[in-house]
Amino acid sequence: MDDNKYIGHFTELVELEREEQMRRHEEEMRRLSGREREERGRAFLMMKGKSQDLGLGGKHLVKFRKQTAGITLPESEIEVGDLVLISKTSLWDEDNPLGTVAEKTSYAITIAFDNAPPGFVYRKDLRIDLFVNDITFQRMIEALTQFKRLPRWRKDKLLGNTAPEFSQVDKIEFFNTKLNKSQQEAVIRSLAARDFFLIHGPPGTGKTITCVEVIAQLIKRGNKILTAADSNVAVDNLVERLDKIGVNVVRIGHPARIIPALRRRSLDYLVQDEPNYRKAQEFRKRAYELKEDMKRYIMPEMRWRRGLSDEEIMLLASEGATTRGIPLKKIEGMKKWLDLKHELDRLFGDARELEERAIRRIIKAATVICTTNSTAGSEILKSEKFDFAVIDEATQSTEPSALIAVLKAKRFIMAGDHKQLPPTVLNEEAACRSFTKSLFERLLALHGDKIRVMLDVQYRMNEEIAEFPNREFYDGKLKADEQVKRRTLRDILPESVDEDREDVKPFLFIDTCDELEERVRKGSTSRENPGEAKLVKDVAERLLNRGIRPEDIAVISPYDDQVAQIKRMLHVEGLEIKTVDGFQGREKEVVIVSFVRSNKSGTIGFLKDLRRLNVSITRAKRKLVLIGDSNTLESEGCYRRLVALAKESGAYKRAV
Repeated sequence: MDDNKYIGHFTELVELEREEQMRRHEEEMRRLSGREREERGRAFLMMKGKSQDLGLGGKHLVKFRKQTAGITLPESEIEVGDLVLISKTSLWDEDNPLGTVAEKTSYAITIAFDNAPPGFVYRKDLRIDLFVNDITFQRMIEALTQFKRLPRWRKDKLLGNTAPEFSQVDKIEFFNTKLNKSQQEAVIRSLAARDFFLIHGPPGTGKTITCVEVIAQLIKRGNKILTAADSNVAVDNLVERLDKIGVNVVRIGHPARIIPALRRRSLDYLVQDEPNYRKAQEFRKRAYELKEDMKRYIMPEMRWRRGLSDEEIMLLASEGATTRGIPLKKIEGMKKWLDLKHELDRLFGDARELEERAIRRIIKAATVICTTNSTAGSEILKSEKFDFAVIDEATQSTEPSALIAVLKAKRFIMAGDHKQLPPTVLNEEAACRSFTKSLFERLLALHGDKIRVMLDVQYRMNEEIAEFPNREFYDGKLKADEQVKRRTLRDILPESVDEDREDVKPFLFIDTCDELEERVRKGSTSRENPGEAKLVKDVAERLLNRGIRPEDIAVISPYDDQVAQIKRMLHVEGLEIKTVDGFQGREKEVVIVSFVRSNKSGTIGFLKDLRRLNVSITRAKRKLVLIGDSNTLESEGCYRRLVALAKESGAYKRAV
């Protein structure tokens, strides 16, 4: 492949996706009223703000509540870590500040601002909107530009024009002695890779544990490492595991997007203990005081300076002279304002330099830096280079996103599973032109098993739950570990029950058989099935009544509107109800799946993407309940085989 074609191809796709996201977002904000946005969970109206102390590593915190006392916040998509826009009158005012959600409760939402927000955020009649941040797209373009400047030999390796190379690795002593044979092989071959290597980790096979061992071995060999993933959740998972084994890890990213237990490892928290940083904060405090003092003096606006330069104003004031009809008092006031401004600029400049010095010291001292792919391209890490990049959940990243982290290091190791959901891409043209194909998947297609080890022991699912995905997606190569292969709900129920009872059988397909039809709400592109939602509610409540804790149950569905429908019916604190896409990477003791689709034409829409099915049926540890219309689903062969297996194994029942 030609590198210019590669760069041009992906630059175009990044721009298409960026424009699509911004277009959808702005279109909705202009098209819908504030009330409609709030009803859809993308805004809060009639809010009032109250200043909090500085927190989250020195951010300015403001807590917002409904201005009518005691009113709870409505159901919302706005979650901790999201970027939001605060406005009072028009959404498009230039001084509307952007902030990051730091905390959310039933009654309040706390927003963190990098700089002191304008005074109106402490008043009433405020609106908070979920907002799109396009910084990630900018960093993808920067990575593609950087790709052009790579040495020819490295470009050829990444483009598949030359084969990757491997060295010999001596027998190693593993830090984690519980690694299985395939995990050990993945570690050894990762260390041998002189260019890159892929760890293929099907559900529950311990790919993150394997990555942690790779990192520990690389540290032992004196390497500096960048670890990255597309999502904050995946990054935090790595930080938590590395922290437990005593690695000096620094987590870079907004503290609001980091789970509270790990914030002590974040750069924003660590830097506060640095003497240079504390000195910088003193300078900033003094600068803000000067900023207030400046309000007492005459700002040198055109109507007062009348064409005079700053230097001329300073000279006239020092001589006690005036010119052009400007009163001496005004000239002296402008001089005082300029004196304070020069001092303020000096203080802010010194503060920035001291902060940068403190940050550089922490980053240089760190053994491992952990961040999202996007943040790997931030200004903070601009001058940093690493020996290795280890990228987890790599199949959830578009190629330009992964490239941001890849190009920060000499070599890289990726872990992921291309049989699960790909990156989310909104633009249809970009999706059709391979933007959903990850770098992991492209390299695997080019080089095959030479650069890949598949982890083959799963530690999550009862063997009956694992049987179908193993057969359908992993060529029957997955084995269930002895400790999980026969576990059922019987082990965690408060009372003894017969193993053959429907409540404890690991796998169950409930067939609605054309009886419960799907529908589309007016103005929506999603789907819902109220009858199926009621069935989900009945199944969940039956399990709860048997003694299963709400925290051990998840309900998932491919469709947003069905998730919303089930949430309206099933109000149980601790029980999670999410989309399939939103539950990837997660697991629960019990998972109930609502497929939704039920129609005479056998149309299943995006359920045809079988990777979504794979995610759906591999989240459960002890019990998996699938609810769907077999007559509709069986238009696709994979679903037909799933229903057939349920019937063969006695795991099938009709809903009515």
